[in-house]
Amino acid sequence: MIKIVPYNNTWPTMFDAEKRLLHSVIGEWVCGSIEHVGSTSVVGLSAKPVIDVMVGVKSLDESKPAIDVLVQKGYNYYPYKTEVMHWFCKPSPEFRTHHLHLVPYNSALWFERIQFRDHLRENPQVAEEYAALKHKLAANYADDRERYTENKWPFIQSVLQSVNHNAV
Repeated sequence: MIKIVPYNNTWPTMFDAEKRLLHSVIGEWVCGSIEHVGSTSVVGLSAKPVIDVMVGVKSLDESKPAIDVLVQKGYNYYPYKTEVMHWFCKPSPEFRTHHLHLVPYNSALWFERIQFRDHLRENPQVAEEYAALKHKLAANYADDRERYTENKWPFIQSVLQSVNHNAV
């Protein structure tokens, strides 16, 4: 069930703890940085209470050995969007506190996620619009995570297009 909750001040601390753990466990595959992305990374934004962590890697192929290491440390691996990331959740698919995305550093997906997060952080009105959309979608698709996610995409695309248009 998809549930959107008010912003929780512990989310940055939860991310920091996970970042330290990931550096100690898969540091040899990290390229670039480990970033807090998704709605829990935007102060004041309501969100699903799941910390999204994006880890930059040199390549998906070179980071494949990290999959087994992460599984041994309690992450659940799923071959989701395998052409652009290695995706994990923990502690279980039924109850998730963290999503982990191993993404090639400086790839298109890397930049999209950073741009969207930063735009929401810098534009409270856009963040409020996004929160309203998420509440509506959670009500409409409470038991359908895929449709909830798919229906956020037009808003995200619109924001990314406006950011890229303004950067030109």
